[in-house]
Amino acid sequence: MEADRLHLPTKFLREIPANFIRFEFDDLRTYAAEYHPDEHRMVLNRSLSFNAAGSTLKSLAKMTHRELGILYHELFHAYMDYLLSSEMRSAGAEGTAHELMAFARSQQICRYTDVTIVPIAQRPQEVESRYLTESESWEALNETWAVFIGWSIWNQLEVQSQERGSRLQQPRQMAQWARRFQVALSNGEFRGYYVPQDAAEQRITQKRFLAKQSQLSWRETEVLLIQIFDFTGKFIHLIKRAVHSLKLTGDVHVCER
Repeated sequence: MEADRLHLPTKFLREIPANFIRFEFDDLRTYAAEYHPDEHRMVLNRSLSFNAAGSTLKSLAKMTHRELGILYHELFHAYMDYLLSSEMRSAGAEGTAHELMAFARSQQICRYTDVTIVPIAQRPQEVESRYLTESESWEALNETWAVFIGWSIWNQLEVQSQERGSRLQQPRQMAQWARRFQVALSNGEFRGYYVPQDAAEQRITQKRFLAKQSQLSWRETEVLLIQIFDFTGKFIHLIKRAVHSLKLTGDVHVCER
C-alpha cells in the first residue's frame, strides 16, 4: 500500500469498507475537496486525479505534501462518518473505533456545545460566545479534528522529507514536529467551523469559524495521535511538554478529567 511506503497512517483507513465512500472529481473553485456525509460522497479537485483526467486518484507518491494533507483531511471525515453510521447500527459495541466515538461524543458535549466564535474572519480578536445545536457542535468537532489530521500529515511529510523519507521516529524529527505543533497551537490554527442552522444567519454567512479559545485541546490531540497515527511513548510526552510550555492550560483544558 502506497501510504505504508510513505509512512502514513493506514490503521483507520483499513476500517472503512471499500464501498463505503463514493469518490468523484470536479473542477472545484472554492475548496480543494468536499465530503458529503449524507451520501458518503467525497468530491476531490481534478488535480488530485491521474493526469487530471477526473477518473481515478493519482499516485500518492506524486501528490504534494499539501495535497496529501487535504486528502487525509477528507478521509478522516469519511472515517467519522463511518463510525457514526456504525454507532447507529450497533449501539453498545466495543473496540478502539467505538472508544473514539465515545470520546468524540463526550467532547461534543463539554467542548463544542458552548463555544467562542469569530463572527468576522478578518477580525480574529473580535469574538462572541455561541451555544451550538447538536448538528452544529458535531460539525465543529469534526472539522476541528480534520484540520489537525490534515496539518499533521503535511507536517509529518515535511519533516520526513528532510531525512530522505525516513519514518517520524528519530529524536530530532520528533522535536521538529513538536516545534511546528507548538507554533500552530500558539497561532490558533487548530480550529474548525460549522454551518449555522438558522436560515437568517445563513443569509449572512455560510460558515462560522471557531475562535482560538475553542481550538483543539491537549486531550483531543493525545487521543488522535494515539488512535489515528498510532504514536506512543516519548513522542506523546514530547508533544505534551510543548503544549504545557505555552502555558495555555486555561484555554485548552476546558473539560479534561
